[in-house]
This record gives sequence, C-alpha cells and structure tokens, in this order.
Amino acid sequence: MLDKVYKTVLNHAVYEIEEKKSRFIASVKPISTEEEAMEFIEGLKSKYWNATHNVYAYYIGGKNIIQKFSDDGEPSGTAGLPMLEVIKRMELRDLVVVVTRYFGGTLLGAAGLIRAYSKSASMGIEAAGIVTKKLCREVNIVLEYTLFGKVQNILISEGFTIKDVIYEQDVEIIVFVPNDEVEAFVDMINEATNARAIIQKGDSCYITLDSQGKIIL
Repeated sequence: MLDKVYKTVLNHAVYEIEEKKSRFIASVKPISTEEEAMEFIEGLKSKYWNATHNVYAYYIGGKNIIQKFSDDGEPSGTAGLPMLEVIKRMELRDLVVVVTRYFGGTLLGAAGLIRAYSKSASMGIEAAGIVTKKLCREVNIVLEYTLFGKVQNILISEGFTIKDVIYEQDVEIIVFVPNDEVEAFVDMINEATNARAIIQKGDSCYITLDSQGKIIL
C-alpha cells in the first residue's frame, strides 16, 4: 500500500557551519533505496577522507521502513541519533544526511555536539528544499470551448492541480487528482458538463509540491 502523501527533500545540498573552530559540513540528498544511501555516504567518506568524523543518518519510508545512523567515532548518542531525530521531527523520509566534522581544537562536550550535529542536519535539510509528494492519478478531460471556463473555475476553486491545457478542436485539460478522489472527481465533472466531457483516467504517480502547494514539474 503506497502512502498517499509524504514529505522529503527536493535536491542535493551542502551547508556548512562553524562551532568553536570545528567545521561541520552537512550534505543532504533525496534517495529511494538503502544502496543509494550507502553509495552517497561512501562517496563522501572518500571526498572528506581527512575529516575527523563523517557522521550519517538516513530514513527510508514506505512499506518497509529503514532507519540507520552512525556516530563515526563521536561519543555515543551525540551525533548520528540527534540527526535521525531531526529527520523524524521534521516528518521527512527518503533522504540521507551526512555531517562531516573537521575538529577545531576545542572540545564541545556532549550537549555541544548534539546541538552542532542537530543544527547542521536541520540547516542542510532546509537548503535541500522540503517538498510534499502526493499520490495522484492523471485524468484527461476533453470538452467543448463553451464548457472550458466553467470547468476551469471549478478545478481552481476546488484546488486541483492542472498539469496542462491543450487547445485544439476541443480543449483538453490534464489534471492530477488524488487517488482516493478520482470517482468523486469524475462525477463532479459529469455533473458540471451534463456528461458532455470525455474523461479518461491515466496512471497513478507521485507529484511534487512546494511549500505553497504549487506543483514542481
């Protein structure tokens, strides 16, 4: 059973902070498998081979949840776990966060480390861009031009996401409809057009929405 809606990150991003002369470099990436997570982690370990620590956490959702973290030599519970907690607190999934530390000569203490790793993870995630993935079905509506304005107004007022409008002999509107609303949607369009529209249901897919609910194609 696929989740109807979940949040993740959009892009690969890098964000750096400094705490008491220690450099913390957060690298964040969207992933869909554990293999992708490990490949990303190993790549960063090679890139930052001379770093003091390469701490990581990742969380993959869906039917089989996978969540893992590593302190990579930092005191237990001060690095990887706080990063994983940030991911879970932000209700995100399908991402990996690696925080690379170059020690600056001053000990931060347990509380300082937790703060630094949590902040690095959080800032890195924000830089990667938080998006919502919504399970929808593509629905094609073909109708006469005289009905177009009415249907378009209904779609906008009801908050449906319009993928495209094609103007030919008739107008074709391609709409993303949440999977569990498809039957009600078809009924609504039939009622609005007196069943004069041709409606075809396409495949299901996840669409990506930004923080304002606008689609990212």
